[in-house]
Amino acid sequence: MKKLLFIILGAAIVLMAILLIKTATYPFKKVDSEAKEGWKAAKNDSVVQRFAGGIKIPTVSTGELGDFDYSTFDAFKEYLKKSYPLVYQNTENYEINKYGLVFRLKGSQPNLEPILFLSHIDVVPPGDADVKSNEQNIFRPDDKPLPAVTKVAEDWDFAPFAGAVANGRIYGRGTMDMKGMLFSLMESMNSMIRNNNVLKRDIYLAFGFDEEVGGQKGATQIANYFKQKGLKFDAVYDEGGLVLQKGSIAGIDSDVAVIGCAEKGFLSAKIQVKGLGGHSSMPPMESAIGKAAVIMQRLEDHQMKPVITPLIHEFFDNIGGSMPFANRLAISNQWLLKPVLLSQLTKNNSTNALVRTTTALTMMKGSDGTNVLSPEVEFVVNFRLLPGNTVKEVKDHIAKACEGFDVEVEEIDNTREASAVSPTNTKAFRMIQAAIKEIHPTAIVTPYLTVGGTDAYKYQIVSKNIYRFMPIKINNSEQQSIHSTNEYISIENYMKMIHYFEYIMKNYDK
Repeated sequence: MKKLLFIILGAAIVLMAILLIKTATYPFKKVDSEAKEGWKAAKNDSVVQRFAGGIKIPTVSTGELGDFDYSTFDAFKEYLKKSYPLVYQNTENYEINKYGLVFRLKGSQPNLEPILFLSHIDVVPPGDADVKSNEQNIFRPDDKPLPAVTKVAEDWDFAPFAGAVANGRIYGRGTMDMKGMLFSLMESMNSMIRNNNVLKRDIYLAFGFDEEVGGQKGATQIANYFKQKGLKFDAVYDEGGLVLQKGSIAGIDSDVAVIGCAEKGFLSAKIQVKGLGGHSSMPPMESAIGKAAVIMQRLEDHQMKPVITPLIHEFFDNIGGSMPFANRLAISNQWLLKPVLLSQLTKNNSTNALVRTTTALTMMKGSDGTNVLSPEVEFVVNFRLLPGNTVKEVKDHIAKACEGFDVEVEEIDNTREASAVSPTNTKAFRMIQAAIKEIHPTAIVTPYLTVGGTDAYKYQIVSKNIYRFMPIKINNSEQQSIHSTNEYISIENYMKMIHYFEYIMKNYDK
Protein backbone atom coordinates (compact mmCIF):
# COMPACT_ATOMS: atom_id res chain seq x y z
CA MET A 1 0.00 0.00 0.00
CA LYS A 2 2.80 2.41 0.94
CA LYS A 3 4.58 1.53 -2.28
CA LEU A 4 1.47 2.43 -4.29
CA LEU A 5 1.14 5.74 -2.43
CA PHE A 6 4.80 6.52 -3.15
CA ILE A 7 4.24 5.73 -6.83
CA ILE A 8 1.18 8.00 -6.96
CA LEU A 9 3.01 10.76 -5.09
CA GLY A 10 6.02 10.42 -7.37
CA ALA A 11 3.83 10.57 -10.46
CA ALA A 12 2.11 13.68 -9.13
CA ILE A 13 5.46 15.35 -8.45
CA VAL A 14 6.70 14.49 -11.95
CA LEU A 15 3.47 15.76 -13.50
CA MET A 16 3.67 18.99 -11.52
CA ALA A 17 7.29 19.45 -12.55
CA ILE A 18 6.35 18.96 -16.21
CA LEU A 19 3.54 21.49 -15.91
CA LEU A 20 5.79 24.06 -14.24
CA ILE A 21 8.65 23.55 -16.70
CA LYS A 22 6.30 23.89 -19.69
CA THR A 23 4.82 27.06 -18.16
CA ALA A 24 8.24 28.55 -17.50
CA THR A 25 9.57 27.75 -20.97
CA TYR A 26 6.42 28.44 -23.02
CA PRO A 27 7.21 30.94 -25.79
CA PHE A 28 4.81 33.69 -24.75
CA LYS A 29 5.40 36.92 -26.62
CA LYS A 30 7.63 39.23 -24.61
CA VAL A 31 6.03 42.57 -23.79
CA ASP A 32 7.98 45.82 -23.81
CA SER A 33 6.49 47.38 -20.68
CA GLU A 34 9.09 50.09 -20.16
CA ALA A 35 7.52 53.54 -20.00
CA LYS A 36 7.78 55.23 -23.39
CA GLU A 37 6.13 58.29 -24.80
CA GLY A 38 4.25 57.84 -28.04
CA TRP A 39 3.69 60.37 -30.79
CA LYS A 40 2.11 63.62 -29.62
CA ALA A 41 -0.19 65.66 -31.81
CA ALA A 42 0.22 69.38 -32.42
CA LYS A 43 -2.88 71.48 -31.85
CA ASN A 44 -4.96 71.74 -35.03
CA ASP A 45 -8.40 73.28 -34.55
CA SER A 46 -9.30 73.22 -38.24
CA VAL A 47 -8.90 69.43 -38.38
CA VAL A 48 -11.22 69.03 -35.39
CA GLN A 49 -13.71 71.52 -36.81
CA ARG A 50 -13.99 69.68 -40.13
CA PHE A 51 -14.77 66.47 -38.28
CA ALA A 52 -17.31 68.12 -35.98
CA GLY A 53 -19.08 69.55 -39.03
CA GLY A 54 -19.50 66.06 -40.46
CA ILE A 55 -21.09 64.85 -37.22
CA LYS A 56 -23.75 67.55 -37.61
CA ILE A 57 -25.11 65.81 -40.73
CA PRO A 58 -27.43 62.99 -39.52
CA THR A 59 -26.68 60.24 -42.04
CA VAL A 60 -28.86 57.71 -40.23
CA SER A 61 -29.47 54.31 -41.83
CA THR A 62 -32.70 52.60 -40.89
CA GLY A 63 -35.05 50.07 -42.40
CA GLU A 64 -34.03 47.04 -44.39
CA LEU A 65 -31.29 46.82 -47.00
CA GLY A 66 -30.70 50.54 -47.25
CA ASP A 67 -34.23 51.81 -47.92
CA PHE A 68 -34.07 55.10 -46.06
CA ASP A 69 -33.98 58.88 -46.51
CA TYR A 70 -30.91 59.81 -48.55
CA SER A 71 -31.19 63.61 -48.41
CA THR A 72 -28.66 63.83 -45.59
CA PHE A 73 -26.29 61.61 -47.56
CA ASP A 74 -26.43 64.12 -50.42
CA ALA A 75 -25.57 66.87 -47.95
CA PHE A 76 -22.70 64.81 -46.57
CA LYS A 77 -21.19 64.28 -50.03
CA GLU A 78 -21.23 68.02 -50.65
CA TYR A 79 -19.69 68.66 -47.24
CA LEU A 80 -16.74 66.36 -48.04
CA LYS A 81 -16.17 68.13 -51.37
CA LYS A 82 -16.07 71.54 -49.69
CA SER A 83 -13.92 70.32 -46.78
CA TYR A 84 -11.29 68.44 -48.82
CA PRO A 85 -10.82 70.16 -52.19
CA LEU A 86 -7.21 68.93 -52.43
CA VAL A 87 -8.33 65.32 -52.18
CA TYR A 88 -11.00 65.76 -54.84
CA GLN A 89 -8.62 67.63 -57.17
CA ASN A 90 -5.71 65.20 -56.87
CA THR A 91 -7.37 61.79 -56.82
CA GLU A 92 -9.43 59.75 -59.17
CA ASN A 93 -12.76 59.75 -57.33
CA TYR A 94 -16.13 58.36 -58.19
CA GLU A 95 -19.44 57.19 -56.79
CA ILE A 96 -20.74 53.62 -56.69
CA ASN A 97 -24.51 53.26 -56.51
CA LYS A 98 -24.71 57.06 -56.06
CA TYR A 99 -23.66 57.19 -52.39
CA GLY A 100 -20.69 54.86 -52.15
CA LEU A 101 -17.50 56.96 -52.39
CA VAL A 102 -14.15 55.82 -53.78
CA PHE A 103 -10.87 57.77 -53.91
CA ARG A 104 -7.70 56.61 -55.65
CA LEU A 105 -4.38 58.33 -55.01
CA LYS A 106 -2.01 57.07 -57.68
CA GLY A 107 1.45 55.72 -56.92
CA SER A 108 4.51 55.61 -59.15
CA GLN A 109 4.51 51.82 -59.66
CA PRO A 110 1.14 50.62 -61.00
CA ASN A 111 2.40 47.02 -61.08
CA LEU A 112 2.26 46.91 -57.26
CA GLU A 113 -1.00 45.80 -55.68
CA PRO A 114 -2.74 48.80 -54.07
CA ILE A 115 -3.87 49.12 -50.46
CA LEU A 116 -7.43 49.89 -49.45
CA PHE A 117 -8.84 51.70 -46.41
CA LEU A 118 -12.53 51.37 -45.55
CA SER A 119 -15.11 53.27 -43.54
CA HIS A 120 -18.81 53.99 -43.76
CA ILE A 121 -20.92 57.13 -43.90
CA ASP A 122 -24.05 55.87 -42.15
CA VAL A 123 -24.71 55.88 -38.42
CA VAL A 124 -27.31 54.23 -36.21
CA PRO A 125 -30.22 56.27 -34.77
CA PRO A 126 -29.36 58.18 -31.58
CA GLY A 127 -32.15 56.67 -29.46
CA ASP A 128 -34.57 58.42 -27.13
CA ALA A 129 -32.31 59.40 -24.23
CA ASP A 130 -32.63 62.92 -22.82
CA VAL A 131 -30.22 65.67 -23.82
CA LYS A 132 -28.67 67.78 -21.07
CA SER A 133 -27.76 70.72 -23.31
CA ASN A 134 -29.35 71.64 -26.63
CA GLU A 135 -26.88 74.48 -27.20
CA GLN A 136 -25.59 74.55 -30.77
CA ASN A 137 -22.23 75.54 -32.32
CA ILE A 138 -20.20 74.49 -29.28
CA PHE A 139 -16.54 74.60 -30.21
CA ARG A 140 -14.21 74.68 -27.22
CA PRO A 141 -11.08 72.78 -28.29
CA ASP A 142 -9.01 74.37 -25.51
CA ASP A 143 -11.09 72.90 -22.67
CA LYS A 144 -9.20 70.81 -20.15
CA PRO A 145 -9.88 67.15 -21.09
CA LEU A 146 -12.15 65.25 -18.74
CA PRO A 147 -11.14 61.74 -17.63
CA ALA A 148 -12.66 58.89 -19.61
CA VAL A 149 -16.13 57.85 -18.47
CA THR A 150 -16.41 54.83 -16.19
CA LYS A 151 -20.02 53.91 -16.97
CA VAL A 152 -22.38 54.26 -19.90
CA ALA A 153 -24.28 57.54 -19.67
CA GLU A 154 -28.05 57.65 -19.33
CA ASP A 155 -28.29 61.01 -21.16
CA TRP A 156 -26.50 62.83 -23.94
CA ASP A 157 -24.34 65.70 -22.67
CA PHE A 158 -25.02 67.48 -25.96
CA ALA A 159 -27.46 66.84 -28.79
CA PRO A 160 -26.29 63.77 -30.76
CA PHE A 161 -25.97 65.73 -34.02
CA ALA A 162 -24.70 69.02 -32.60
CA GLY A 163 -21.07 68.09 -33.26
CA ALA A 164 -20.11 69.63 -29.93
CA VAL A 165 -16.41 70.03 -29.13
CA ALA A 166 -15.85 70.38 -25.40
CA ASN A 167 -14.01 68.78 -22.48
CA GLY A 168 -11.27 67.48 -24.77
CA ARG A 169 -13.82 65.50 -26.78
CA ILE A 170 -15.88 65.54 -29.96
CA TYR A 171 -19.41 64.43 -29.04
CA GLY A 172 -22.07 62.90 -31.24
CA ARG A 173 -23.48 59.89 -33.01
CA GLY A 174 -20.86 58.43 -35.31
CA THR A 175 -17.79 59.91 -33.63
CA MET A 176 -16.47 56.38 -33.05
CA ASP A 177 -18.69 54.42 -35.42
CA MET A 178 -17.49 55.34 -38.03
CA LYS A 179 -17.12 58.96 -39.06
CA GLY A 180 -14.05 59.33 -36.87
CA MET A 181 -12.24 56.80 -39.05
CA LEU A 182 -13.68 58.27 -42.26
CA PHE A 183 -12.52 61.81 -41.49
CA SER A 184 -9.13 60.63 -40.22
CA LEU A 185 -8.60 58.86 -43.55
CA MET A 186 -9.56 61.98 -45.48
CA GLU A 187 -7.21 64.06 -43.32
CA SER A 188 -4.40 61.54 -43.84
CA MET A 189 -4.80 61.56 -47.61
CA ASN A 190 -5.14 65.35 -47.57
CA SER A 191 -1.83 65.59 -45.69
CA MET A 192 -0.10 63.19 -48.08
CA ILE A 193 -1.14 65.35 -51.03
CA ARG A 194 -0.31 68.66 -49.33
CA ASN A 195 3.17 67.46 -48.36
CA ASN A 196 3.88 65.99 -51.81
CA ASN A 197 4.63 62.54 -50.43
CA VAL A 198 5.71 60.17 -53.19
CA LEU A 199 3.93 56.82 -53.14
CA LYS A 200 5.01 53.61 -54.84
CA ARG A 201 1.62 51.90 -54.88
CA ASP A 202 -1.91 53.26 -55.27
CA ILE A 203 -3.93 54.04 -52.17
CA TYR A 204 -7.69 53.62 -52.24
CA LEU A 205 -10.33 54.86 -49.82
CA ALA A 206 -13.81 53.31 -50.05
CA PHE A 207 -16.77 54.48 -47.97
CA GLY A 208 -20.02 52.50 -47.87
CA PHE A 209 -23.30 54.02 -46.83
CA ASP A 210 -25.46 51.22 -45.42
CA GLU A 211 -23.08 49.19 -43.25
CA GLU A 212 -25.38 49.39 -40.24
CA VAL A 213 -28.17 47.64 -42.16
CA GLY A 214 -26.14 45.01 -44.01
CA GLY A 215 -24.01 46.85 -46.57
CA GLN A 216 -25.73 45.32 -49.59
CA LYS A 217 -26.07 48.58 -51.54
CA GLY A 218 -22.79 50.09 -50.44
CA ALA A 219 -19.76 47.92 -49.66
CA THR A 220 -21.06 44.90 -51.59
CA GLN A 221 -21.43 46.97 -54.76
CA ILE A 222 -18.06 48.67 -54.30
CA ALA A 223 -16.30 45.32 -53.80
CA ASN A 224 -18.01 43.88 -56.88
CA TYR A 225 -16.91 46.91 -58.91
CA PHE A 226 -13.30 46.39 -57.82
CA LYS A 227 -13.51 42.73 -58.78
CA GLN A 228 -14.93 43.57 -62.20
CA LYS A 229 -12.02 45.97 -62.73
CA GLY A 230 -9.59 43.16 -61.92
CA LEU A 231 -8.24 44.85 -58.80
CA LYS A 232 -6.43 42.87 -56.10
CA PHE A 233 -5.34 44.59 -52.90
CA ASP A 234 -2.20 43.86 -50.92
CA ALA A 235 -4.09 44.97 -47.80
CA VAL A 236 -7.58 45.97 -46.77
CA TYR A 237 -7.98 47.93 -43.53
CA ASP A 238 -11.35 48.35 -41.81
CA GLU A 239 -12.90 48.73 -38.36
CA GLY A 240 -13.24 45.85 -35.92
CA GLY A 241 -10.49 46.02 -33.28
CA LEU A 242 -9.39 48.67 -30.80
CA VAL A 243 -6.68 49.50 -28.31
CA LEU A 244 -8.23 48.23 -25.10
CA GLN A 245 -7.10 50.39 -22.22
CA LYS A 246 -5.20 48.79 -19.36
CA GLY A 247 -7.68 46.94 -17.14
CA SER A 248 -10.15 46.19 -19.94
CA ILE A 249 -9.05 42.54 -20.07
CA ALA A 250 -9.11 40.93 -16.65
CA GLY A 251 -5.66 40.07 -15.33
CA ILE A 252 -3.69 42.05 -17.93
CA ASP A 253 -1.96 45.17 -16.66
CA SER A 254 -1.30 46.65 -20.09
CA ASP A 255 -3.02 48.25 -23.05
CA VAL A 256 -3.91 45.60 -25.64
CA ALA A 257 -4.33 46.37 -29.34
CA VAL A 258 -6.57 43.68 -30.84
CA ILE A 259 -6.41 43.28 -34.62
CA GLY A 260 -9.38 41.51 -36.16
CA CYS A 261 -7.92 38.97 -38.59
CA ALA A 262 -11.29 37.30 -39.07
CA GLU A 263 -14.92 37.87 -38.22
CA LYS A 264 -17.70 35.54 -37.22
CA GLY A 265 -20.44 34.39 -39.53
CA PHE A 266 -24.14 35.04 -39.07
CA LEU A 267 -27.35 33.06 -39.16
CA SER A 268 -30.73 34.07 -37.79
CA ALA A 269 -33.49 31.47 -37.92
CA LYS A 270 -37.20 31.99 -37.30
CA ILE A 271 -38.61 28.78 -35.90
CA GLN A 272 -42.38 28.35 -36.10
CA VAL A 273 -43.69 25.75 -33.67
CA LYS A 274 -47.15 24.23 -34.26
CA GLY A 275 -49.59 22.95 -31.65
CA LEU A 276 -53.25 23.06 -30.63
CA GLY A 277 -54.94 26.42 -30.25
CA GLY A 278 -58.08 27.31 -28.38
CA HIS A 279 -59.34 28.82 -25.13
CA SER A 280 -57.19 28.82 -22.01
CA SER A 281 -60.07 27.31 -19.98
CA MET A 282 -59.52 23.98 -21.77
CA PRO A 283 -55.80 23.86 -22.58
CA PRO A 284 -54.15 20.87 -24.28
CA MET A 285 -51.56 18.83 -22.40
CA GLU A 286 -48.84 20.40 -24.56
CA SER A 287 -49.27 23.90 -25.97
CA ALA A 288 -47.37 25.38 -28.89
CA ILE A 289 -45.64 27.80 -26.53
CA GLY A 290 -44.65 24.94 -24.23
CA LYS A 291 -43.15 23.06 -27.16
CA ALA A 292 -41.29 26.19 -28.22
CA ALA A 293 -39.95 26.53 -24.68
CA VAL A 294 -38.53 22.99 -24.85
CA ILE A 295 -36.74 23.75 -28.12
CA MET A 296 -35.36 27.01 -26.76
CA GLN A 297 -34.12 25.28 -23.64
CA ARG A 298 -32.39 22.65 -25.77
CA LEU A 299 -30.69 25.37 -27.82
CA GLU A 300 -29.39 27.12 -24.71
CA ASP A 301 -28.44 23.98 -22.77
CA HIS A 302 -26.73 22.19 -25.66
CA GLN A 303 -24.78 24.82 -27.53
CA MET A 304 -22.21 24.17 -30.20
CA LYS A 305 -18.87 22.81 -29.04
CA PRO A 306 -16.24 25.34 -27.89
CA VAL A 307 -12.92 25.25 -29.75
CA ILE A 308 -9.63 27.11 -29.41
CA THR A 309 -8.99 28.00 -33.05
CA PRO A 310 -5.46 28.75 -34.34
CA LEU A 311 -6.29 32.47 -34.32
CA ILE A 312 -7.31 32.44 -30.66
CA HIS A 313 -4.34 30.23 -29.85
CA GLU A 314 -2.11 32.98 -31.27
CA PHE A 315 -4.07 35.56 -29.29
CA PHE A 316 -3.33 33.70 -26.05
CA ASP A 317 0.33 33.29 -27.01
CA ASN A 318 0.57 37.07 -27.32
CA ILE A 319 -1.27 38.12 -24.17
CA GLY A 320 -0.61 35.08 -21.98
CA GLY A 321 2.74 36.30 -20.74
CA SER A 322 1.00 39.24 -19.05
CA MET A 323 -1.67 37.11 -17.39
CA PRO A 324 -1.71 35.63 -13.85
CA PHE A 325 0.13 32.35 -13.22
CA ALA A 326 -2.99 30.15 -13.28
CA ASN A 327 -3.88 31.42 -16.77
CA ARG A 328 -0.33 30.91 -18.03
CA LEU A 329 -0.34 27.39 -16.59
CA ALA A 330 -3.52 26.46 -18.48
CA ILE A 331 -2.42 28.08 -21.76
CA SER A 332 1.01 26.44 -21.61
CA ASN A 333 -0.37 22.97 -20.89
CA GLN A 334 -3.37 22.59 -23.16
CA TRP A 335 -2.33 18.98 -23.81
CA LEU A 336 -3.70 18.32 -20.31
CA LEU A 337 -5.67 21.39 -19.21
CA LYS A 338 -7.57 22.38 -22.37
CA PRO A 339 -10.93 21.19 -20.94
CA VAL A 340 -10.33 23.34 -17.85
CA LEU A 341 -9.31 26.32 -19.99
CA LEU A 342 -12.38 26.00 -22.21
CA SER A 343 -14.63 25.62 -19.17
CA GLN A 344 -13.34 28.91 -17.78
CA LEU A 345 -13.55 30.71 -21.12
CA THR A 346 -17.16 29.70 -21.70
CA LYS A 347 -18.26 31.09 -18.33
CA ASN A 348 -17.62 34.68 -19.46
CA ASN A 349 -19.73 36.31 -22.18
CA SER A 350 -16.78 38.01 -23.88
CA THR A 351 -14.43 35.04 -23.95
CA ASN A 352 -17.22 32.58 -24.72
CA ALA A 353 -17.79 34.48 -27.99
CA LEU A 354 -14.15 33.84 -28.95
CA VAL A 355 -14.27 30.06 -28.64
CA ARG A 356 -17.67 28.96 -29.91
CA THR A 357 -20.53 29.66 -32.23
CA THR A 358 -22.82 31.58 -29.90
CA THR A 359 -26.57 31.10 -29.50
CA ALA A 360 -28.86 34.04 -28.72
CA LEU A 361 -32.65 33.84 -28.43
CA THR A 362 -33.78 37.29 -29.54
CA MET A 363 -37.50 37.44 -30.40
CA MET A 364 -40.74 35.57 -29.67
CA LYS A 365 -44.38 35.86 -30.72
CA GLY A 366 -47.45 33.98 -29.50
CA SER A 367 -51.12 34.88 -29.09
CA ASP A 368 -52.47 38.40 -28.71
CA GLY A 369 -54.82 37.54 -25.84
CA THR A 370 -54.23 36.55 -22.22
CA ASN A 371 -56.80 33.74 -22.50
CA VAL A 372 -56.01 32.60 -26.03
CA LEU A 373 -53.85 29.63 -26.96
CA SER A 374 -52.09 30.28 -30.25
CA PRO A 375 -51.88 27.27 -32.59
CA GLU A 376 -48.51 28.59 -33.73
CA VAL A 377 -45.66 30.20 -31.81
CA GLU A 378 -42.55 31.58 -33.43
CA PHE A 379 -39.21 32.68 -32.07
CA VAL A 380 -35.92 33.85 -33.52
CA VAL A 381 -32.50 32.48 -32.63
CA ASN A 382 -29.29 34.16 -33.77
CA PHE A 383 -25.99 32.33 -34.23
CA ARG A 384 -22.59 33.99 -34.69
CA LEU A 385 -20.44 31.39 -36.42
CA LEU A 386 -16.91 30.67 -35.27
CA PRO A 387 -14.38 30.25 -38.12
CA GLY A 388 -14.27 26.52 -38.67
CA ASN A 389 -18.02 26.04 -38.12
CA THR A 390 -20.29 26.18 -41.17
CA VAL A 391 -23.83 27.29 -41.91
CA LYS A 392 -24.71 23.66 -42.65
CA GLU A 393 -23.50 22.59 -39.21
CA VAL A 394 -25.66 25.26 -37.58
CA LYS A 395 -28.70 24.15 -39.58
CA ASP A 396 -28.11 20.55 -38.48
CA HIS A 397 -27.77 21.79 -34.90
CA ILE A 398 -31.16 23.54 -35.15
CA ALA A 399 -32.77 20.45 -36.67
CA LYS A 400 -31.53 18.30 -33.79
CA ALA A 401 -32.96 20.73 -31.23
CA CYS A 402 -36.35 20.57 -32.99
CA GLU A 403 -36.57 16.78 -33.14
CA GLY A 404 -39.98 15.45 -32.06
CA PHE A 405 -41.88 18.67 -32.85
CA ASP A 406 -43.80 19.98 -35.84
CA VAL A 407 -41.82 23.05 -36.88
CA GLU A 408 -40.95 25.22 -39.85
CA VAL A 409 -37.51 26.87 -39.92
CA GLU A 410 -36.87 29.97 -42.01
CA GLU A 411 -33.59 31.84 -42.38
CA ILE A 412 -33.96 35.59 -42.03
CA ASP A 413 -31.57 38.53 -42.50
CA ASN A 414 -28.24 37.93 -44.26
CA THR A 415 -26.90 34.45 -43.60
CA ARG A 416 -23.17 34.18 -44.19
CA GLU A 417 -20.29 31.88 -43.36
CA ALA A 418 -17.51 33.01 -41.04
CA SER A 419 -14.81 34.95 -42.88
CA ALA A 420 -11.48 33.58 -43.95
CA VAL A 421 -8.64 34.13 -41.47
CA SER A 422 -6.03 36.62 -42.70
CA PRO A 423 -2.37 35.75 -42.03
CA THR A 424 -0.19 37.67 -39.60
CA ASN A 425 3.11 37.08 -41.43
CA THR A 426 2.42 39.80 -44.02
CA LYS A 427 3.72 43.30 -44.67
CA ALA A 428 0.15 44.52 -44.17
CA PHE A 429 0.04 43.17 -40.60
CA ARG A 430 3.56 44.34 -39.78
CA MET A 431 2.58 47.87 -40.81
CA ILE A 432 -0.25 47.79 -38.27
CA GLN A 433 2.20 46.72 -35.58
CA ALA A 434 4.66 49.49 -36.48
CA ALA A 435 1.97 52.17 -36.65
CA ILE A 436 0.55 51.15 -33.26
CA LYS A 437 4.01 51.37 -31.71
CA GLU A 438 4.19 54.94 -33.00
CA ILE A 439 1.16 56.05 -30.97
CA HIS A 440 0.94 53.43 -28.19
CA PRO A 441 4.49 52.08 -27.74
CA THR A 442 3.81 49.82 -24.73
CA ALA A 443 0.61 48.21 -26.01
CA ILE A 444 0.50 44.47 -26.59
CA VAL A 445 -0.38 43.93 -30.26
CA THR A 446 -2.21 40.72 -31.08
CA PRO A 447 -4.45 39.15 -33.73
CA TYR A 448 -8.04 38.65 -32.63
CA LEU A 449 -11.45 37.48 -33.73
CA THR A 450 -13.97 40.24 -34.48
CA VAL A 451 -17.28 38.98 -33.10
CA GLY A 452 -19.47 41.60 -34.83
CA GLY A 453 -20.01 42.07 -38.54
CA THR A 454 -18.15 44.63 -40.69
CA ASP A 455 -18.01 45.71 -44.32
CA ALA A 456 -14.59 44.05 -44.55
CA TYR A 457 -16.25 40.68 -45.17
CA LYS A 458 -17.43 41.82 -48.60
CA TYR A 459 -13.88 42.52 -49.75
CA GLN A 460 -12.67 38.91 -49.49
CA ILE A 461 -13.24 38.72 -53.24
CA VAL A 462 -10.39 41.21 -53.81
CA SER A 463 -7.88 40.47 -51.02
CA LYS A 464 -6.61 37.74 -48.70
CA ASN A 465 -5.09 40.26 -46.29
CA ILE A 466 -7.98 41.92 -44.45
CA TYR A 467 -7.46 43.53 -41.05
CA ARG A 468 -10.04 45.11 -38.79
CA PHE A 469 -8.67 47.76 -36.46
CA MET A 470 -9.46 51.33 -35.42
CA PRO A 471 -6.49 52.85 -33.55
CA ILE A 472 -8.26 54.49 -30.63
CA LYS A 473 -7.52 53.65 -27.00
CA ILE A 474 -10.69 53.36 -24.93
CA ASN A 475 -12.02 51.59 -21.85
CA ASN A 476 -14.98 49.22 -21.62
CA SER A 477 -17.49 51.96 -20.81
CA GLU A 478 -16.42 54.06 -23.77
CA GLN A 479 -16.65 50.99 -25.98
CA GLN A 480 -20.19 50.35 -24.80
CA SER A 481 -21.23 53.88 -25.79
CA ILE A 482 -20.91 52.85 -29.44
CA HIS A 483 -24.52 52.48 -30.64
CA SER A 484 -25.57 53.75 -27.19
CA THR A 485 -25.86 57.07 -25.39
CA ASN A 486 -23.38 59.97 -25.29
CA GLU A 487 -20.96 58.59 -27.86
CA TYR A 488 -17.76 60.62 -28.10
CA ILE A 489 -14.12 60.40 -29.11
CA SER A 490 -11.33 62.27 -27.39
CA ILE A 491 -9.48 64.85 -29.47
CA GLU A 492 -6.27 63.01 -28.58
CA ASN A 493 -7.61 59.73 -29.97
CA TYR A 494 -8.79 61.43 -33.15
CA MET A 495 -5.45 63.14 -33.82
CA LYS A 496 -3.55 59.91 -33.16
CA MET A 497 -5.83 58.08 -35.57
CA ILE A 498 -4.94 60.53 -38.33
CA HIS A 499 -1.23 60.00 -37.66
CA TYR A 500 -1.67 56.21 -37.60
CA PHE A 501 -3.22 56.08 -41.07
CA GLU A 502 -0.77 58.61 -42.49
CA TYR A 503 2.09 56.51 -41.10
CA ILE A 504 0.86 53.41 -42.95
CA MET A 505 0.28 55.31 -46.20
CA LYS A 506 3.70 56.96 -46.04
CA ASN A 507 5.77 53.95 -44.92
CA TYR A 508 4.13 50.96 -46.57
CA ASP A 509 6.95 50.53 -49.09
CA LYS A 510 9.89 51.91 -47.12
